[in-house]
Amino acid sequence: MKRWLFVLLLAAPLAVAQEGLNPEQTQRFQNLIEELRCLVCQNQSIAESNAGLATDLRAQVTEQIQAGKTDAEIKAYLQARYGDFVLYNPPLTAKTIVLWVGPFVLVLGVLIAVIVQLRRRPETEPDEQVDRAALKKMLDE
Repeated sequence: MKRWLFVLLLAAPLAVAQEGLNPEQTQRFQNLIEELRCLVCQNQSIAESNAGLATDLRAQVTEQIQAGKTDAEIKAYLQARYGDFVLYNPPLTAKTIVLWVGPFVLVLGVLIAVIVQLRRRPETEPDEQVDRAALKKMLDE
C-alpha cells in the first residue's frame, strides 16, 4: 500500500512537468531529470524527489526544452544558476579535481603504506645451528 501511494505521489508532479511535451521531448526530459541532483535531498535526482525545489527544477527543464534549448544548454543554465553540485557528474575543473583524483590518491597511499609496513616487518630469526653430536647422543639413548 505504501509503495502504491509513493508512486502516485511521485507520478503527479512528473505528469504536470511533462505537459505539452511530445514523445521525443518527454524522453529528453526523463533523461535530463535523472542527471540532475536535487539540491534539497542531495542523494536523489530531481526525478525522484518530491521537494519543492525539485518540482521547480523539473518545470524549468520543461520550459527550456519547449524553448528549443539543447541538453547541454539546459545543464549549463542550471549549473550557472545552482553550481556544479546540481550535476551528478560534475565537470573536471580546478575546484573539482580533488573529487575526481582524491579516491585514486587515497587508494594508492594505502597500498604504499601496506607495502612499507610489510617490508619493515622483522624477519624471522634463522634456526640456531643444530649440534649434531648432541642430537645423535640424545637419539642413541
